[in-house]
Amino acid sequence: MPGTLIRLALIFVVAVAPSVPLLCQQTAPSPALPAALEPIFSEPDQTSDYGLVYVPLDSWIYPAFERLFSLGYADSAFLGMRPWTRTSCLQILQETYPQLEDAPQDDEAWKIFQALAVEFGENAGEATTRAKLADLYTRDMYIKGRPINDSYHFGQTLINDYGRPYQQGFNTIDGFTAMAEGYHVSLDVRGEYQHAPGRAAYPESVQELIAQVDNTPLQAPEAVAQTNVFRLINANFAVAVANHEISVGKAEDWWGPTQSGSMALSNNAEPIYALRINRVVPLRIPFVSDVLGPFRYEGLFGSLKGHRYPKNPWVHAEKFSFKPSRNLEFGFSRVVIFAGEGHVPLTLGSFWNSFTSFSNVSLTQKLGRNDPGFRSSSFDFTWRLPWVEKWLTLYSDSIVHDDVSPLAAPRRAAVNPGLYLSHIPKLPHVDLRGEAVSTDPVANSQGGQFLYYEFVYRDGYLNKGNLLGSWMGREGKGGQVWLTDWLSPKEYIQLGYRNAKVSKTFIPGGTTQNDFNIKAVLRLKDNLELNAFGQAEWWKVPALASGPQHDFTGWVQLTYFPKLSWHR
Repeated sequence: MPGTLIRLALIFVVAVAPSVPLLCQQTAPSPALPAALEPIFSEPDQTSDYGLVYVPLDSWIYPAFERLFSLGYADSAFLGMRPWTRTSCLQILQETYPQLEDAPQDDEAWKIFQALAVEFGENAGEATTRAKLADLYTRDMYIKGRPINDSYHFGQTLINDYGRPYQQGFNTIDGFTAMAEGYHVSLDVRGEYQHAPGRAAYPESVQELIAQVDNTPLQAPEAVAQTNVFRLINANFAVAVANHEISVGKAEDWWGPTQSGSMALSNNAEPIYALRINRVVPLRIPFVSDVLGPFRYEGLFGSLKGHRYPKNPWVHAEKFSFKPSRNLEFGFSRVVIFAGEGHVPLTLGSFWNSFTSFSNVSLTQKLGRNDPGFRSSSFDFTWRLPWVEKWLTLYSDSIVHDDVSPLAAPRRAAVNPGLYLSHIPKLPHVDLRGEAVSTDPVANSQGGQFLYYEFVYRDGYLNKGNLLGSWMGREGKGGQVWLTDWLSPKEYIQLGYRNAKVSKTFIPGGTTQNDFNIKAVLRLKDNLELNAFGQAEWWKVPALASGPQHDFTGWVQLTYFPKLSWHR
């Protein structure tokens, strides 16, 4: 029923609502802001608490800000810590405006800035109570052929999709996003109805292989049931206190600058319920910030679902990001999975032991009640390269298990470097990005029992069966390439390629994936977006199927932005 109502609303919009020209058909805007927005950016009010809710990770604003940064602007954006609040986005734009005023010739940067200014300039600085239905969306997806959806072992056909279920056949999602805020308090909710077909159980030979590589008891083959469920993607209640957001509920996290997927926390898995403390406005400390620049930090504490060995573990994570110069950002993070039924009880003492433990522990301690947990540390950076800072941005993400930092143990770390070309000569609206990923340590193979795995926490770095970090999983190598033609700041056509290989020392025979995809995001009307995606995949996993396999995935998503709001 919820999906039917959403589909009827979208059909009404397409058929009845007044049409507006496509954004890609508009002429290039002149370098000037609308008169109503000029005071907001020329005389910014830094004390405003406007816009306390987080902008969803799949919003158009993040690639827009990243393009603006890579064109030489938006210096105060922290690309390694997302999502951002609307207040954070507005402040980045306010600090960017003086730069652009001195560069009227940068048409592409001006187009991006104007679109973002309109998005975040509305009601800026107004200390009002407001509620809003932000969007309604529906996605119909068909998968022809057998996909793979177990990146902890064999791979994923669809990645970074909030852990949504998918199987061969017809899959749908129908959802909405709503928010309310005022008096330094905010609430945002995103929920959707999800449908996916079921599939037959893995054969006993595959179950035996999984038990062997995970060092878990052999499970009887069990079919995957059809999915028909309403699920919350976000449900976050937050209070703003002294430039911090203290929140409880379900919220997204993306801790890294890469596009293929953060090594520490990404939206490859369903978001977790957690308590979060997030410094949303950069902090400056005398003397310290003279060297390291302004910095942000975030910490969370929550629970993981779908684990059996041990059951119901908990997780805490912390990240610090620094900007020592306008062209450089770097960050350190730590994610610890700890406690769990039958292993270590959750107490203030066990949490403090896990939080403060950074050194190696004995096997006796590891197997006892003082186990600090499954510890992973990350390092990432973003660097606009000298002399070509408006063209090339180099970045990288990395993670290591049971070491203080990947910088201290580079041969044991997983790495994900990337290079972003913000525009191509003579084609200012086209960009190119390439990334490589390796979770196969240089030092030596561990048979899949090192990165994203721990011999006590054998269900690993998962939430509800999906990896919290990179889709590459254990002992894999590969990469992605994207070529994007930006029709407008909100519209694009993108060609992509993805490759992944898993080591034969982990999965007998190894695995190979090759994906070619095309994606188009267009505004049919000012308040109606079309998102179309097609992907052809060839994969070879001898443990699952003999010989090469092929599948095709196609979806069409419509998102309606009703601009239905209430203001006090």
